[in-house]
Amino acid sequence: MDLFDAVDQRRSVKHYDPAHKLSDTEVQTLLAAAIKSPTSFNIQHWRFVNVTDAALRGEIKAAAWNQAQVTDASLLLVLTADVKAWEKQPERYWRDAAPEAQKVLVPMIGQFYGGRDQVQRDEAMRSVGMAAQTLMLAAKAMGYDSSPMIGFDAEKVAQLINLPADHVIGMMLAIGKPVKAANPRGGQLKLEDVVIKDRFAA
Repeated sequence: MDLFDAVDQRRSVKHYDPAHKLSDTEVQTLLAAAIKSPTSFNIQHWRFVNVTDAALRGEIKAAAWNQAQVTDASLLLVLTADVKAWEKQPERYWRDAAPEAQKVLVPMIGQFYGGRDQVQRDEAMRSVGMAAQTLMLAAKAMGYDSSPMIGFDAEKVAQLINLPADHVIGMMLAIGKPVKAANPRGGQLKLEDVVIKDRFAA
């Protein structure tokens, strides 16, 4: 599928065929695409929790206002991020770069993120968002639909998946074979409503 077609056709779909299964190869293809997503300083904050246990999915569904896609979709990912990834062996993020680049970039990571808790969290969440978009577009290109989700008790889901204390949940993402199309777009703003030339009006 053409990229622009995937962008145009990607919608948040809520109803999935519970009998449909993604193959292991399809899941690996999606996740391999996700880890090509950009991250600041190549830190790769994302940690993708692939929830395959049916009982666990049921518990997560209960923590997500009983939304059907949690259990019916072929794939349920909890997209989390390691907020402290920047300080965990940062040299590994540039291990394949030229030594000259390593000497410059690796120290810069600590200089930029050290002592800046809000920046660390913001960056982790940005990384999750970019990975989520990659997953959604890749899924659409493969003929599947997706549902990005924030409608859940994040603290409960964190407990259920044993989320480490230095991680955050960005969103959940359900992917699968739709049985009902998304509703028409609710009201797309015009470009002139959202694009500002140079600067906001004083």
